[in-house]
Amino acid sequence: MTPATRRTDMGRMSAQTEIPRDPFFFGYGSLVNTATHIYERHHPARLTGWRRVWRHTPLRNLAFLTAEPCEGTYIDGVIAAVPFADWAALDLREAGYDRVTLLDGIDHRAEDAGDIAVYTIPIDKHGPADGLSPILLSYLDVCVQGYLTVFGEEGGHHFFESTAGWDGPILNDRALPRYPRAQLLSKEQTAFVDRHVADLGVEVVTE
Repeated sequence: MTPATRRTDMGRMSAQTEIPRDPFFFGYGSLVNTATHIYERHHPARLTGWRRVWRHTPLRNLAFLTAEPCEGTYIDGVIAAVPFADWAALDLREAGYDRVTLLDGIDHRAEDAGDIAVYTIPIDKHGPADGLSPILLSYLDVCVQGYLTVFGEEGGHHFFESTAGWDGPILNDRALPRYPRAQLLSKEQTAFVDRHVADLGVEVVTE
């Protein structure tokens, strides 16, 4: 075997044994709060041509936060690597959503990102809901805390501004959180959420 042949064969072996990069998700709600998951390789990102919206479905009596295509808008969030073996657990966490690979519109600085997927609920996926379901405050708290941590107050403001569907009530469950990954907010973070909810004029109800 000549040196040239040896180098060629080694190159082929290297190409064959190259480990593919892990796929990533784009999180735009609770997944932005890294305290709620175990995926350590995460980076800020922006998804253009989409918006957040509170979606009401017959699946449950609480509103889902989803993302949907919307021209001329963008949402900031976090992308994170998910090992192939972990997707089943993440899909279970995001039950009710479709996992859709993003083909364009995603902007980030992660050099290690493979395919990037977003969890979304198409408007016709579950059929019409029977009225408006409440937004769970413990869930909203987690989302906003994530944005304040990653993007600062500007990111927290933009979360509220870039989210549609604030026409349903907010269920205040802070005393006994119903969201399974609820987090403890600081006084400043709690005041930030309460101030924006008041500015939106959303009705807050208790159980």
